[in-house]
Amino acid sequence: MSSRNNGRERKGGSEMRTVQAEAFGGPEALTVTEAPDPVAGPGEVVVRVEAADVMFLDTLLRSGAGRDYFPVAPPFVPGGAVAGVVESVGAGVGAEWIGRRVGTPTAASGIGGGTPTGGYAERALAKADTLAVVPDGLSLTQAVALVHDGRTALAVADRAAIQPGEWVLITAAAGGLGTLLIQLARTAGARVIAAARGAAKLELAQRLGAQEVVDYSEDGWVEKVRELTGGVQVVLDGAGGETGGIALGAVTPGARFIGYGNAAGGFAAVDTEAAAAQGVTVVTLFELTADGVDWNALHDRAQAEAAAGRLEVVIGQSFPLEDAAAAHAAIESRTAAGRTILTV
Repeated sequence: MSSRNNGRERKGGSEMRTVQAEAFGGPEALTVTEAPDPVAGPGEVVVRVEAADVMFLDTLLRSGAGRDYFPVAPPFVPGGAVAGVVESVGAGVGAEWIGRRVGTPTAASGIGGGTPTGGYAERALAKADTLAVVPDGLSLTQAVALVHDGRTALAVADRAAIQPGEWVLITAAAGGLGTLLIQLARTAGARVIAAARGAAKLELAQRLGAQEVVDYSEDGWVEKVRELTGGVQVVLDGAGGETGGIALGAVTPGARFIGYGNAAGGFAAVDTEAAAAQGVTVVTLFELTADGVDWNALHDRAQAEAAAGRLEVVIGQSFPLEDAAAAHAAIESRTAAGRTILTV
């Protein structure tokens, strides 16, 4: 169904399709429903959505986890990032935005805070100050995949200050962030060893430039990393949990450890005393996202790199809006590689 012609008139306005989490639970809790079209408030715009990002965090919130940080309650519309065309603007927003192709966090998500909701819909609210114009040569599906991952990958790579010749271990290397970081590390002249689960993901990492790969579902994977590299100077940890903590065993003295992911269940369980004893610098996601980061500039930079063909955006799987439950199931099965996208 085309997003341009699917508005349903109702008394007092029109309705749109959304996907709601009707209750906390499994993917089956996601239900296609109708809701009133959003109306832009001051400083906001309405985006006619053509693609919505699906994050691992979305599956956690749908299940009922993470409410200490993100206080959601059913029914709610998941999704923290969209790409599409600006359809209308609120007070204080220039009319020149209307008709522009944009990628953006949703209004509820924002940058550096908020709750990732409102994206699984035919129309979504966004704040005007988070809009990024999508350049020619970049599709809207690519653009939405970069809303969170593009800026975060650049922030991680910049903070890591990767040097030519260094060995860089990337965990969750076949995910949306990991696939970008492989490329950024290679561009910086580093040697990449990618850690992921399963042959298909390891093959993807190699195609993107990883010199070595290890399967971290197998025992002794950290020892294998050390055998292959002699020890790494940088760890970019997208897995988190026990996997991220174990990854510390692969570093050389004076290494940098950037922990930004929690796909393995919580952020990395890093032994800070052991790290300090080796002179290892540990940077957490909360430190990475501290005030002072120009997220809009990073977003524009990521889009420019992708539009120029210098950064491949890996979209491993896409689903129509009404199949959001299948998208969540793919992520939770650990079979999804790259970004998972809903098309509207």
